[in-house]
Amino acid sequence: MSDDEREEKELDLTSPDVVTKYKSAAEIVNKALQLVISECKPKAKVVDVCEKGDSFIREQTGNMYKNVKKKIDRGVAFPTCISVNNTVCHFSPLASDETVLEEGDILKIDMGCHIDGFIAVVAHTHVLQEGPVTGRAADVIAAANTAAEVALRLVRPGKNNKDVTEAINKVAAAYDCKIVEGVLSHQLKQFVIDGNKVIISVSNPDTKVDEFEFEENEVYAIDIVTSTGEGKPKLLDEKQTTVYKRAVDKNYHLKMKASRFIFSEINQKFPILPFSARALEEKRARLGLVECVNHELLQPYPVLHEKPGDYAAHIKFTVLLMPNGSDRITSHSLQELQPTKTIDDPEIKAWLALGTKTKKKGGGKKKKGKKGTESAETEPMDATTNGAESQE
Repeated sequence: MSDDEREEKELDLTSPDVVTKYKSAAEIVNKALQLVISECKPKAKVVDVCEKGDSFIREQTGNMYKNVKKKIDRGVAFPTCISVNNTVCHFSPLASDETVLEEGDILKIDMGCHIDGFIAVVAHTHVLQEGPVTGRAADVIAAANTAAEVALRLVRPGKNNKDVTEAINKVAAAYDCKIVEGVLSHQLKQFVIDGNKVIISVSNPDTKVDEFEFEENEVYAIDIVTSTGEGKPKLLDEKQTTVYKRAVDKNYHLKMKASRFIFSEINQKFPILPFSARALEEKRARLGLVECVNHELLQPYPVLHEKPGDYAAHIKFTVLLMPNGSDRITSHSLQELQPTKTIDDPEIKAWLALGTKTKKKGGGKKKKGKKGTESAETEPMDATTNGAESQE
């Protein structure tokens, strides 16, 4: 076996060290999400809460792998975004932004952490209110959550990506909601947040993706965004875009001094994974980022909006396709939901009744001393809970 092959072999889930790094990143991002939710209060500034999420991830990852010989890169894999009401995604404002949260806001919180390039991402929807969530807000969240639960059961070896796309759209329709177009669930690899194997949210003639089967030892970020509107969000203002990723395959000699300064800072601090312009020197960033984006050196993550009055919900989780079944490593429990719709469709009920672990062949004795190291089988989800049930 060549060194390259050995290197390749060591970097997937067959290596216990890799599994540990994914799970450690997941533990940190789950706690960061918990912290962000607790900081989301009426009149809290969005930028302050986003910064707290990112700082927590930097702090927690900074405490790990301190004393190893070879330096291990670790930290934020996707900057904290809090998108409110009909804003669908990627809102992570600059320090000068004054946007505050209000009672009753529907918040989509999106964030990611990595250890040695092994990435765990999560997104969660939270309504800023006491008591159960009702009406169309409950419908849109239940649609996203039930679609995520169905996806978890269909992203497994032997199934294909097209099945998942069809299933999540069927679930959203049962709640009289739409899956938002243009959202991709990517395979994750070391330092790769947008791997080539993708599940598309809505298939249409303009956006086709290659069909493939899921395989053991792969990792996916399953990304579900639902809307009570048309599910075709628009970019309203390019100035709102603050999240970018270096397009590593592109080069260009920048003309402006500010652009060269910012680009050099990005290459040093954020050579591969997405980052927020908040982490750069703000005045120069505003000038320099435009030229970098115009020449495709950076890939922008635009802030998209549905129409005012529409609600959007977002659930994203990271799943490891282990030999013993699917292991969802990022999640957060939902508030109590009282949707206006219930799931009656027998096919959706059958999907929700599937477990996520593969039964071991042969009824051999369980090894002692292994208690608590493997996560328990995910219970089949009861469709009568109206999509309000969530894996802890």
